[in-house]
Amino acid sequence: MATAKANGITITYETSGNPQDIPVLLIMGLGMQLIAWPQDLVDGLVEQGYYVIRYDNRDIGLSSKFDQFKKPNLMLAYLKSLVGWRQSPAYTLNDMANDALGLLDALGIARAHVVGASMGGMIAQIFASRFGDRTLSLTSIMSSSGRRGLPGPTAAARAALMRGPGSASDRKQVVDHAVGVFRTIGSPSFPTPERLLRANIERALNRNVNPAGVARQMVAVVASGDRTPLLRKISCPALVIHGAADPLVPVACGVDTAEAIPGAKLHVIEGMGHDLPPQLIERLLALLDSHLRGNMTPDMPALIARRAGSDTPQQ
Repeated sequence: MATAKANGITITYETSGNPQDIPVLLIMGLGMQLIAWPQDLVDGLVEQGYYVIRYDNRDIGLSSKFDQFKKPNLMLAYLKSLVGWRQSPAYTLNDMANDALGLLDALGIARAHVVGASMGGMIAQIFASRFGDRTLSLTSIMSSSGRRGLPGPTAAARAALMRGPGSASDRKQVVDHAVGVFRTIGSPSFPTPERLLRANIERALNRNVNPAGVARQMVAVVASGDRTPLLRKISCPALVIHGAADPLVPVACGVDTAEAIPGAKLHVIEGMGHDLPPQLIERLLALLDSHLRGNMTPDMPALIARRAGSDTPQQ
């Protein structure tokens, strides 16, 4: 794994493909390392002729940790968000967008397509709004504008995230708990095979574990507030992809995001939850390639939907 000094921290990153090809920056979500991007998706983008960059966000994976800040009280942060009280995050999503910019600077990349999933979608939205001259296009996947009044997670999804394993020192309990979380928030129509899911969890645990970092990232999300004013300033081509069955970030959040970005295209996938299951990789690659090449005409989502057989396009 390569590292770069960017925005005052060390960022661990990985590149795939030919550096002379069009760059695509992948930004992963809450608590997820760069390896959470499905390898088939990365390989598919490379085959389509893109130079793929993925990295560990600050406080997760092998990038810089912020252990000088204590682990926040998530319940208190949640209660503060309900009543609109000011949060005191160790850092903000704006800082994390600056990390992405710093990484591109370190790699000598002037402009890139920016693709973010979940929290990564929020970071990508901020990046596209603040650094429009560095953004070829934006793709926001299973993310949200953060606008107050939008529906939140289902009770089951919220409980799965807030509840920890029985024993953090018992490897089997940790893995079993993670499997339960991913099953709860994942795609009901496209369940990831058990063996693959467990292998992915084991790989992530072997690479790095930082629960305090995940908690600090979560507070950064809660503290980021409503991004609608920023979304209205985005001028690059934008695509919003969301699962109709997402229990963590309900589909209404994706609809709201697309409505806030001028000219954004919305593509809703029936049966998709809050994950990137192997059964949907080819569909996602088709959507991404059409969007990144500027071929996402008004009827393109419908055409892809008919080929895939189960997508529900919306404009």
